[in-house]
Parts: sequence; structure tokens; C-alpha cells
Amino acid sequence: MEIPPEPTVEEVKRLQRCVNDLASLLAFPAMWSGRSPEQIVSSFAAGLLRMLRLDVVYVRLAEETGGHSELLWAPHDADPDRVLAAEIFTSLGRDMAQWPRQVTLAGGPALSIEPLRLGHGGMGVVVAGSRRTAFPLQTEQLLLNVAANQLVLALQEAQLRLEQKRVADELDEHVAQRTAELAAINAELRKEIDDRKQAEERLRRSEAFLAEGQNLARIGNFSWLASTAEMKWSEQLYRIFEFEPGIPVTLELLASRFHPEDRGLLQEMLEKARRAASNLEYSCRLLMPDGATKYLQLAAHAMRDHQGRMEYLGAVQDVTQRRASEDALSRARTELANVARATSLGVLTAAIAHEVNQPISGIITNANTCFRMLSAQPPNVDGALETARRTIRDGKRAADVIARLRTLYTRRDFQPELMDLNEAAREVASLSLGELQRNGVILRHELADDLPPVKGDRIQLQQVILNLLRNASDAMSTIDDRPKELLIRTEADNGDRVRLSVKDAGVGLSAEAARRIFDPFYTTKSDGMGMGLSVSRSIIEAHYGSLWATPNDGPGVTFAFSLPLEPGHARTASPPDVGNPPGTRPSLVRCHPPAGALQC
Repeated sequence: MEIPPEPTVEEVKRLQRCVNDLASLLAFPAMWSGRSPEQIVSSFAAGLLRMLRLDVVYVRLAEETGGHSELLWAPHDADPDRVLAAEIFTSLGRDMAQWPRQVTLAGGPALSIEPLRLGHGGMGVVVAGSRRTAFPLQTEQLLLNVAANQLVLALQEAQLRLEQKRVADELDEHVAQRTAELAAINAELRKEIDDRKQAEERLRRSEAFLAEGQNLARIGNFSWLASTAEMKWSEQLYRIFEFEPGIPVTLELLASRFHPEDRGLLQEMLEKARRAASNLEYSCRLLMPDGATKYLQLAAHAMRDHQGRMEYLGAVQDVTQRRASEDALSRARTELANVARATSLGVLTAAIAHEVNQPISGIITNANTCFRMLSAQPPNVDGALETARRTIRDGKRAADVIARLRTLYTRRDFQPELMDLNEAAREVASLSLGELQRNGVILRHELADDLPPVKGDRIQLQQVILNLLRNASDAMSTIDDRPKELLIRTEADNGDRVRLSVKDAGVGLSAEAARRIFDPFYTTKSDGMGMGLSVSRSIIEAHYGSLWATPNDGPGVTFAFSLPLEPGHARTASPPDVGNPPGTRPSLVRCHPPAGALQC
């Protein structure tokens, strides 16, 4: 048997060095734990370059592994250009079987190279290069394979760690996202809960306010199914009808509260509801068990419920107190009108006395003359008879004056009638003529022919005319540089109204007076009450008319009022002058002055 030769000292040293290097390689994974692929590759290349005393180590990882490239050179005085070397190694191609075992770099020495593929899945490539022509030795090949395997294991662990970190990060991000979404949903739910609580609280407060408002306004609401006669009432409505709260309300029970004279209205309302009328509006009265009468205002609107049935939703207001207040206001207004009328007539006392004294003086004179004629011898019977006729004439004149005064002064309720505004104006002018003449006022008339009649209270409208004449006369009391002309004019207004105006040539109105002329208790006279125009306005508005004042083009002011004609008396009229009030019928207690007129 042939005995192998004894290893040389150099071989023993190389083998010992190989064992040491192998031990170092086996320690690499522990050193690379927790590092990134880039750090692992850099440490691997530097360790391999040092352990195997290589001249160059080139590592390139595949894109899926990390795409990192590392090129390390041994320290030599004349290292070739590293950029050029990188280009040579990257241009060798993918098939390592076709790689040459020696490459020569420009400007550098020839290198023996050993390429190693990392793993079976193409994780990358490691190229070891040495200037030694015998490279790699068997032990170096073994170390290169072990080092490559260690690098693959380290890279796989790093990839696994990175994947775990990526998955953990994605999981953390997903958890954070879901947590944020849940937090947002939770916050939204809390907000909805808070909003619902606030809405419920607002609803509760609204219901309380509604109940209190209904109680203060004496308004109750109800719903009524026309097909079944089922009714639902609010608490306030039970109080208005004075029914026991909560008891079922039937039509028979409802009819028992209606005033006997208004039960026909209830039947009419029921008939309209059966014909599916869209709206119901009624004013009616209730006769309570204690004999008191309540006045109600009812309004309802029809709609369909979820089953398509006709249902009426409505409200009922107890207007008894308002009715009583309106009646009291009407009485107070009448009393105020009477006071103003008495005041106005008091100023006319001298004029009335003058008007009465003239026929009385004539009566006395005629009576004396008649006495002398009858006492003559022979008696002058014919002359006495003529004198007696003149006495009777003067007596009638005095009686007419007194009758007119009594009519204007008498207190009475509002009594509308069809009347001729021209005739009413003439009567007032006749009563005022004496006073106007003493004040130097020239009274002129422009009364329209064939003026349609209006419906109103004759005495109240004459009171307004009298007040306007007195105001016009007073406005010209200080005038001495022009004639004191006063014009009364009547005319048709837009075909459905009649207008009366009083035009003076007085001092006009100041800015303050123009702003407040119709205010109660405002006056420009030292001895005035300030109620004449205010009362006049109330009277005209009660007749559905308008009262206003307009500055003249020249001196003075024109006060005018218009009244609506009765249906059937309206006629087509010429367009009104500029500044006239609108021709449409105004609503109750509304003033409609023309453009530029002083507001009433």
C-alpha cells in the first residue's frame, strides 16, 4: 500500500488559515443580524476581500433582492479606474458559464475571476478576482462557496425581516387607519347622539314654547280625518271649548258648543270637507254652559295621510278678547270723534249765532211791521199778509240752521248710507260761510256734475270736511299779500273712487309739520288740540278710504280724501293727475297717499 506524501509546511499553514477563515465565515450571520441588505453586502465584500487576500470583490443583487451593487478593491498603488471596472463586470452577461476566467482591465493587470450565483432563484452574483493565475485554489473555492451560502442565508433572513417589517408596518398602518376610521365613526356617532339630544331638547323646548304660545295667543290645533270623523285635539283646544282633556271629541259634542245661530256654519264646513275642499276658513261663536259667548277664528288645510285619506290640519283661535278690545276701541274712537266734533263746533259758535241772528232779526222786524200794518186805520191787510209770509220764511231759515247744527253735534253710532258728496260739502260750506267771510276767505266750489254716490256716515264725513275747511282758513289767517282763496273740489278718481279736496293759499307746512301732521295731539296752532286730522284720518280709514296732504305748486297745501264707490256705481274715468293717490281700493285702516304726498 502506497503511503501518501507528508504535507508541506506551506500546505499545513494554508489549511490552518482556511479553517480560521471558515470559522470567521460561519460567524458572519451573527454579525449581520438585524442589518439591511446594503449593510450585509458591504460587510460581506470587505470581509471576503480581507480573508482571501483578493484584489477585487464585486457583488450585485437582483432587483427583487434589493438591487444593491458593491465593488471593492484591494489597496494597491496602481488601482485601475473603478468606474471602468464596474462597466466590465456588469457587461459580462447573465450566463456565467460563458464568462472568461481571466479579464484584463484597461490600464491594469490581468485578473483571474470566479463568479458565484447567489441561490437558485437568482438573488444576485458575486465575482471574486485576484492577480494570482492559480486563483482560485481548492480551499479558496470552498471558502467562496461557504461565503456565498452564508450571504444567501443572511440576505434571505434580511428579506424575511424586511417583509415581516413591511407586513407589520402595513398591519400597523391598516390598524391605525381602521382605528382612525373607527375613531371618526365613533366621533360621528357621538356627534349624532349629541345632535339628537340637542334636537330632542330643542323639540321639547319648542313644544313647551308652542304650548305656552298657544296658551298666550289662545290658539289650539287639531287634525280631522274627513272619512272617519276622527279628531285629535291639542290641550289648548280642550281649554278653549272647555271640554274634559282627553275625552273623544265627536261631531255631536262639537255641535253642542256651537252658538245656535252658527250651527249652520258647522254643517256648511262639514259639507265642504266632504267635497274635499282644500282650505276651510270660518268665524263662528260658541255658547258656553255658563251662558258666555266666545268668538273663534278657524282655519284648516287639507292634505293626504300615509294611507291616502283626506286629512285636515288646522288651528282655532279664541278671539273673544280681541273682539272685546276692538269694540272698546271703536267706542273710544267714537267718543274721541264726538269730542273733536264738539271742539270744532265750539269754534263755529260765533258763526252759527250770526247765521241764526239774521233770520231772528228779520222775524222781529217783520212782526213789528205786521203789527203796525194791522193797527193802522184802516188796517193794511195785504201788507200784513206779505210781512207774515216773510216772517215764516225767516223762521224756516233759522230752523234749518239749528237743525244742521243739531245734526252735526248729535252723538250717534256709525250709520252708513248712500249719499251725495257734493250735497254734504255744500251743507258744511253753508254753515262755515259766515266765519270764512269774517276771516276774509274767498270760498270757491268746483263740484263735479253727475258725481256717483258713495256709501258712508254722512255726519262723520261732514265732520271731516268741516275740519279741513277750518284748517285751511286758519292756515291763511296771517296772509296779507295775496288773496285768501279756498277751493273745494269733487271729482271722480280712477273710475271706482270719488275724491274731495280742499286747497288753500296759506303758509304751507314746515318739515317738522309735514312729518307729524297726522300724529295725534300734534298741532301748529297755539289753541289747538292736535286731534282734528288724526280723527279725520280714522274716519276716512273706517270708510275704506285714504286721506293725504300734498304741497301746492304755489303757496299753500291741498288736503284730500278719496272714498270707494259702491259696486254697480263704478265707471270709467280719465286718468288722474300726477300725484293723485292710487285708484285701487285700499284695505281696512291703510293709508295710500300718492307719490310726493305727506304720509298719513
